[in-house]
Amino acid sequence: MRYVRPDYFDEFRCTAEQCPDTCCAGWQIMIDDASLKKYAEDTSAFKATLRKGIDWQEGSFIQYNRRCSMLNEHNLCSLILEKGEDWLCETCSRYPRHVEEYEGVREWSLSLSCPVAAELILNRTEAAAYLVDEDDEQDPLQEEFEDFDLLLFTQLEDARKVIFHILRNRNCSIRYRKKIICELARKMQACVDENRLFDMDDLIADYEKYGQIQAPIEEEAYEDAETQYMRMCRGFSYLEKLERLREEWSEVLQETKSTLYSGGLERYNKICSEFQKEFGPGGSRNLQWELYQENLLFFFLYTYFCGAVYDDWIYSKAAFSIFSADFIQEFVMCKWILADKYIDMHDFVEIAYRYAREVEHSDENLNFLEECLNGEAT
Repeated sequence: MRYVRPDYFDEFRCTAEQCPDTCCAGWQIMIDDASLKKYAEDTSAFKATLRKGIDWQEGSFIQYNRRCSMLNEHNLCSLILEKGEDWLCETCSRYPRHVEEYEGVREWSLSLSCPVAAELILNRTEAAAYLVDEDDEQDPLQEEFEDFDLLLFTQLEDARKVIFHILRNRNCSIRYRKKIICELARKMQACVDENRLFDMDDLIADYEKYGQIQAPIEEEAYEDAETQYMRMCRGFSYLEKLERLREEWSEVLQETKSTLYSGGLERYNKICSEFQKEFGPGGSRNLQWELYQENLLFFFLYTYFCGAVYDDWIYSKAAFSIFSADFIQEFVMCKWILADKYIDMHDFVEIAYRYAREVEHSDENLNFLEECLNGEAT
């Protein structure tokens, strides 16, 4: 077995009641069968609280005002306080740790939706690195991977390594790096769609050069202002159609729409131009912003890209990663302009984890966005 994790993975420590938010509100917390059985068989004084706080038919904790029934007024878990951490269900004991399962490979990550994890992810200054451990153990899930496409998975891993090299190439703007990654993913998608898997190896190798080159200025300007505005308006319409997990997210969307898009192309371009003076090439915070975007892209691409082995949607995985980085930037830009052109790292982190909570923690939302973006592949 091979086990992969980001080099900051083991640094995570839950801050409990000191956390600026809580992971026990805003989404349904499902309970695994073993924990559900354990809760049903409890005979302690806490059993009444468990009986009343669980939807036994659904297999989840009941929510009151969108807060888990086990969450007390101090944002602490009553289950831990009364029974200890060993009584947490699998969902709660694992979060914000996330695992992707492949044949012979387990890839661990931290969820961007956790404020502490988001800070670890976004505050990196050195290039992202991943730790790999191996043992001789047979994959316990071997039977579940009977139809696993090992060739495609190997190609996806190879492509992701090249993509990471492209992301580390700080001789090019992050905007240009996004363009090249999107271009590679689109061509890989064509190989899959046209049943040309064996052409993919040469294609991936050809893109290795982008990990070293310095992009000419004329190549950097790949999208005109009107095209960008229309693309962002279209993307924002996707976000408006998503399931809302928290009421305050509706407020964020409304504020962003009225600030950035409702005023038309001219107003949007004016805001973008002002934002770029500080955060764009030559701006006082350009290096910080490029690094922030780079770290976001590493997170999303590491977490999602190789999952295309299960649905063949290579382009949508890359496009979703870029879409997320782009719209987190849009939300940051909105907050910056409304705060009289002031924003700090705490704001960056908060915007990122709030976006992730709405988008990543709903399969319905993830699937909808991928379907929309997959339709833009051609």
